[in-house]
Amino acid sequence: MARPQMLKLPEVLDELGMSRAAFYRMRARGKGPRLIKLPNGQLRCRRTDLDTWLSGCEEAA
Repeated sequence: MARPQMLKLPEVLDELGMSRAAFYRMRARGKGPRLIKLPNGQLRCRRTDLDTWLSGCEEAA
């Protein structure tokens, strides 16, 4: 079974066309895709979590 694709934060920001500051403001308001914090402190986002979150945004718009 293949492991889920994990995106680095710059990859997520690039796909969303969003600055890091805007992304963190959105996350502070309780919005944004689910992130995973690795033991080394880096953040990752599962491809499936990002796609699910984007689908929810389309429905809300």
